[in-house]
Amino acid sequence: MEISARRLAYSVLEVATLLLESGAHCERISRNVTRIADTYGFKVEMLLTFTAISVTVIDVDDEANTVTINRRVKHHGAHFGILTDTSVLTWEFLEQKKDLSGLENQLHELRVLAKYPVWRVRFFIGIACGCLCLLAGGDWINGLFAFVASFIGLAVRQEMVSRRFNLMIAIVFSSFITTTISGIDTVLNWGQFPEIGVATAVLFLIPGVPLINCIIDLIEGYIPVAIARGAFGGFILLCIAVGMFLSMNLIGISNF
Repeated sequence: MEISARRLAYSVLEVATLLLESGAHCERISRNVTRIADTYGFKVEMLLTFTAISVTVIDVDDEANTVTINRRVKHHGAHFGILTDTSVLTWEFLEQKKDLSGLENQLHELRVLAKYPVWRVRFFIGIACGCLCLLAGGDWINGLFAFVASFIGLAVRQEMVSRRFNLMIAIVFSSFITTTISGIDTVLNWGQFPEIGVATAVLFLIPGVPLINCIIDLIEGYIPVAIARGAFGGFILLCIAVGMFLSMNLIGISNF
């Protein structure tokens, strides 16, 4: 089946951008892109950075038929459903040699894939932090404070991001609000281990995906992206610490 290098380049770039924005490490992106190129007999070279992707598609039968396009990466999140579905999709196209139009349509469906309702995410994040408090040794009162604090703290972060506040500022405010609410437990000395509620309530802010991907990319040799991801995750940790520090000073927690 004859397709143009430019058309394939846009499809490949869509796959790479979708994966990077959904929390994939660089080698996973490379494998998925290579499967698509192999399906149609093209060679692909990619330049992955933290903020943009450059893709060059080369026709192995006519190297003059070469196209290079670029795209900015808009955000960095984590959507494991998209990662799984994209990998399955590229395997299907490699094994079944499907038409490129089908790939384009399914990529569009993945791009507009419905997300979980906001209230449900907030509720279960609160449940998770409350359960972590119980697992760490807190009692039910500590766990309740952790639940309420993380529920409201996540709502603050999500609302600030939706209003286009800088992500790091949103994290500072979210950490501050979460620590203040969970810190009430410490000030009033309710529950057996109130400090555990403070420690576990902010765990939903920890940038686990960027930090894990940083290590994977370092091991696999994608040094610039690994450094960028590590710096990104490290700065988020700093913002969490700043929010907690300001809150603890405000409400007078000195024995944390």
